[in-house]
Amino acid sequence: MKKETIYLAGGCFWGTEHYLKQLDGVLETRVGYAFGKKEGWNPELPETVTYEEVCRHSGHAETVEVVFDTEMISLETILQEYAYTIDPTSLGRQGADVGIQYRTGIYSLSENQRSTAAAFLSTLQKEYDRPIMVENLPLLQFIPAEEYHQDYLEKNPGGYCHIDFAKIAHKKQKVVTPEKYTRKSSGELQAMLTPLQYAVTMENATEPPFLNEYWDSSAEGIYVDITTGEPLFSSKDKFPSACGWPAFSKPMDPNTVTEYDDLSFDMIRTEVRSRVGNAHLGHVFDDGPAESGGLRYCINSASLRFIPKKDMEEAGYAEFLPFLE
Repeated sequence: MKKETIYLAGGCFWGTEHYLKQLDGVLETRVGYAFGKKEGWNPELPETVTYEEVCRHSGHAETVEVVFDTEMISLETILQEYAYTIDPTSLGRQGADVGIQYRTGIYSLSENQRSTAAAFLSTLQKEYDRPIMVENLPLLQFIPAEEYHQDYLEKNPGGYCHIDFAKIAHKKQKVVTPEKYTRKSSGELQAMLTPLQYAVTMENATEPPFLNEYWDSSAEGIYVDITTGEPLFSSKDKFPSACGWPAFSKPMDPNTVTEYDDLSFDMIRTEVRSRVGNAHLGHVFDDGPAESGGLRYCINSASLRFIPKKDMEEAGYAEFLPFLE
């Protein structure tokens, strides 16, 4: 066993500790207060601070001490898990909590840790169009919090937690890298698409039921966004539907589709659009097969391009072959 310790500030430390301590390889956790100074602070004496003083803006950050076994889990993996729990572009706020004590930060004990954190944050920045606000600093001090804060959510299962566990589960299903695909201009799309494909994807039109290319297709392969090529659905998740359009129980990667309220035609529906291309795909309903999750993604054939299994490797989609197994 090789122990290492890192300090992570991610908003309210109750939820951050509860999440991180569930990771395989994390041996111990403790919540406390990092950085900050009290009036009259003497660096030669042990520092103490109370939760009430922290809430009055002592400058400390609510932080979790994480002791882990590097033979079971890497620092990079811990940082990725930590990133799932925060909005890294928010300054002094996480969830409903606002204040300097709720800032985000990675506080290291060595230059190697700090370099690892810097590389991780640089990669994370590529996922956002706003600056990353996560501090990357050597740990100045760590003052353990009061005992009632330790393992708070284990002692109080119904207690407040700012972390959206369902959203994290969603993010962890990411298998498609959006940077590989590019949204095209209106002119480019008009040149490459048929009038019907353009009307459906860019003008929210709907093709006729039963009179479209894929509604009853059972061929093996994947369906990609016709405007960008981003993979969306697998034939394994396609099922026969009486609606007259292709029906899927789920996308291959739930992050590749976005959902919006659609109140057109005096109905309440949920529109589905592609992530990179922002192309109109269709709608999602809750009347799908129960054994497959109960959803029905009703998708226009005109918004899709089918890549047969035999052609996936040559077309650059070999990594998605496991979705057909």
